[in-house]
Amino acid sequence: MPNSEPSSPLSRRLLWFVALWLVGVGAVTLLSLVLRLWIAPG
Repeated sequence: MPNSEPSSPLSRRLLWFVALWLVGVGAVTLLSLVLRLWIAPG
């Protein structure tokens, strides 16, 4: 797979980093809420 740019711009890499970080935080938050409701309903 040829890549026209040897390294992507810094802004694009930061955007990907922030997006993946937010997805990770959201997944952990959702998992904690599900576990909380499962262990102690009500």
